[in-house]
Amino acid sequence: MFEHQDTLHELTQKSSFSNKLKATHRAINETFPFIIRIAIAIYDPETKVLKTFLHSSGEDNPLSHYQSLLENAPSLKNILEQGRPRVVNDLNEFKHGEHEHTRKIKQQGYAASYTMPMYNEGIFIGFLFFNSDRKDVFSENVLRQLDIYGHMISLLVINEFTSIQTLTAAIKTTGKLSHLRDPETGSHLDRMSRYSRIIANALADKYDLDDSYIEHIFMFAPLHDIGKIGIPDNILLKAGVLDVKEWSIMKTHAHLGREMIDELLNNFGLVNFGHVDILRNIAEYHHEAINGTGYPRGIKGEQIPLEARIVAVADVFDALTSVRSYKEAWSNEKAISTLQELSGETLDQDCVDALIQNMDKVIAIQKQFSEDNFG
Repeated sequence: MFEHQDTLHELTQKSSFSNKLKATHRAINETFPFIIRIAIAIYDPETKVLKTFLHSSGEDNPLSHYQSLLENAPSLKNILEQGRPRVVNDLNEFKHGEHEHTRKIKQQGYAASYTMPMYNEGIFIGFLFFNSDRKDVFSENVLRQLDIYGHMISLLVINEFTSIQTLTAAIKTTGKLSHLRDPETGSHLDRMSRYSRIIANALADKYDLDDSYIEHIFMFAPLHDIGKIGIPDNILLKAGVLDVKEWSIMKTHAHLGREMIDELLNNFGLVNFGHVDILRNIAEYHHEAINGTGYPRGIKGEQIPLEARIVAVADVFDALTSVRSYKEAWSNEKAISTLQELSGETLDQDCVDALIQNMDKVIAIQKQFSEDNFG
């Protein structure tokens, strides 16, 4: 009477998005064992960049930490122009393709592919890829069934990102954050979150970071100072140097941020949201120092979560190179020199090196998200 096993039971349980994707892949393999990889790429409409996000193929992943302008991926751009998914039953059709995406897929030995564009309320959000180790497998019958799984996976992606948007909106609404009160501009948050992603990408191999972890650092980095909602205006907006008592109050924003996040997660039913500890750690520990002189806990070195060390470097660099009420913007060269002085003392050396070694990408972000008269 109870012999049937629900192959997709994990989708309704407390589990990471990665595990849910792998569970879906296992269910598909019961019918279609030739599907050896399912992968998701996310589109950033602000930068027009397509980024690898998640895959289900274990260690066998040809496109880890990959990103490209959609304009530079003509075969994928053509899918959007056609407004329909693409079936390639023999990937030898692309044997002369020189784009990095095409080359790596070909080198991995995949024989056929099915690519679905993903939309949320008609807005393009990314691509879903089904790769096969055999040619000529994507018949109409197979495609009809894969379409069901594909849209189900798309809904999981939408749910993941909607949860983040809900949490972000809740935080901003709760504290009535606006540029009139918050001394940090939207451009600062755009830049420092992208610097964080640059650092995380550069450290991916050394620290074995997957694309999902990196993308969540990017998404959560702008919320690093949410605890400042609880700081009085006379301290938060003070143009001069804070006195000892004021500074003591200002430092409480790190722990206040963690408490606020926990309360909002409970109130909005997001306690089981994937990677939420990344958000908690960024908010609470981004002012900790490698030598133990930081706050709120005075932890040191690798006791500080990596995501907090990454965001700390991104935040400090942008603060140095931005105009503030108490200073002019520093040049990149002067800011780099200061980062190097702080490296290994208050800032993580690997994170500092990762940012400095990718200054071409940093400069591109500075140009795209420069300050204007409205911040």
